Amino acid sequence: MKLALLSDIHSNLQALQACLAHARAQGAQQLAFLGDMVGYGAQPGDVIDGIRDLQAEGAWVVRGNHDELAVAPPASIQKVGDMGAQWTHDQLSPAQRQWLAGLPLTYAAETVLLVHASANEPGRWRYVTDALTATASLDAARAWPEVRYVFGGHVHAQTLYYRGAEGRLMPFQPQAGMAIPVPRHRHWLATVGSVGQPRDGNPQAMYALLDTSAQVLTFHRVHYDHVAAADAIRRAGLPEMFASRLEMGR
Repeated sequence: MKLALLSDIHSNLQALQACLAHARAQGAQQLAFLGDMVGYGAQPGDVIDGIRDLQAEGAWVVRGNHDELAVAPPASIQKVGDMGAQWTHDQLSPAQRQWLAGLPLTYAAETVLLVHASANEPGRWRYVTDALTATASLDAARAWPEVRYVFGGHVHAQTLYYRGAEGRLMPFQPQAGMAIPVPRHRHWLATVGSVGQPRDGNPQAMYALLDTSAQVLTFHRVHYDHVAAADAIRRAGLPEMFASRLEMGR
C-alpha cells in the first residue's frame, strides 16, 4: 500500500490540490490527513468539504489544535491567531464544525499510528522537535502493539526519527524525493511537514508517502500557486502576516 500523509493544510486549497495531484501521480492508494485542516488560510470551508468527501471514500483523518480552535475559538482575542480562529469559525457551517469536533485525536491502522502532535497525551498538543519529545511520542505508541510507524505534523517541518540498537532515538534529516528504507523491525516516527504553510524558507508544500510493501518513506516538496493562496488571504481581510508567510515560506 502507498499511503500519502498530509498535515497542516491550514485552509490552503491551492496547496492541498497540488499535493493530492502529486500523491496520485506517485500511485497513492490511501490518504491520511494529520490535522490542522483549517486556520490561517482563506478557504476553510472548501478544504473541509474536500477532505470530508475523501473521508467518505476511505481517507483517514485526525483532529489538530487549529481544528479545535475553529470549533471553539477563544472568548476574547488576545493575539493575531485568535482573530484567525474566530474568522474561520464564522466561515464554517454548523455541520462543518460538528465534523471537525467529531474527529479522533489518534487513528491506528495495522502498523501505522496517526496523530497531529504527540501520541503522548495528544490533546495537549506537544511539539515533537527533538529526540527527547520524539521518544515520548513513540513510547506512548506502545499502547498499539502492532504499530511500527508514528506519523504527525504540528511542527511544520519534515524530520524522521528511528530507534537505534541501544534504544535511543536518532534524528535523520530527509532530502525531498529520496526514498528512505524504513524496515518494520525498527520503530519509526516522522513529522511530515505542512501542506499549506511551510516555515523553512521554502514556499513549496510538503507531504510524505509511505510504501508499506517496499518499506520505504519518501518526503516530498510540491510547487503550487502560493501567490494565489496569499492573494486569497488578502482579499478575505485576514492579517497580512498570514499572506506573507506563504510567499516567504516562513
